[in-house]
Amino acid sequence: MALFLPTYFSPISQYIEIVKADKILFEFEDNFQKQTYRNRCYIYGANGKQLLNIPVKHLGNGKKTKTKDTKIDNTYPWQIHHLKSIQAAYSNSPFFEFYQDDLLPVFTKKYKFLLDVNIDTHLFLMDALQLPYNYTKTTEYLLKPTKDFRFLANAKLTPTINLDNYIQIFDDKHGFLSNLSMLDLLFMEGTNVTNYLENNTLSLKE
Repeated sequence: MALFLPTYFSPISQYIEIVKADKILFEFEDNFQKQTYRNRCYIYGANGKQLLNIPVKHLGNGKKTKTKDTKIDNTYPWQIHHLKSIQAAYSNSPFFEFYQDDLLPVFTKKYKFLLDVNIDTHLFLMDALQLPYNYTKTTEYLLKPTKDFRFLANAKLTPTINLDNYIQIFDDKHGFLSNLSMLDLLFMEGTNVTNYLENNTLSLKE
């Protein structure tokens, strides 16, 4: 069983391991941390690597908040902004029209908790990959799981990923950008995504 953190339209590195896992276990008992893929993802915009960030409410009293209890700050219209950014980046991509109807509920549904968004984006991706939804969630924080991939949620880490290049929408301007959100791979590769993920491996710098 492989342990992951639910993230927002996860980076490709996370799904390289998810498609190879016999069972998926999601961490539900961790503390929220800033600058992670818990509430952000990166797409390929016209100007290069583009951040999409979900604003969250902070207690402001110095206490840690569990990710499952982290609430979204909906005073900022993040859903409208993110959808428009994705449409601007990928409307001309080969497979955007094929997936856009299934994508829309993430940006029209009213969310209170961040974790609900992340689970919904995971289900969207699993459906697109035609993989089963099956996953379990932790009931306590696991210190030493056998297969621990929670580190892949850390946006500040720069793992060396042996990714094959694929055509990207603006690569003629900015070159190949590795390990973007799964959305980038999905809209560019479509039905070939699963094969692509299975044929790539993940390794880290020493």
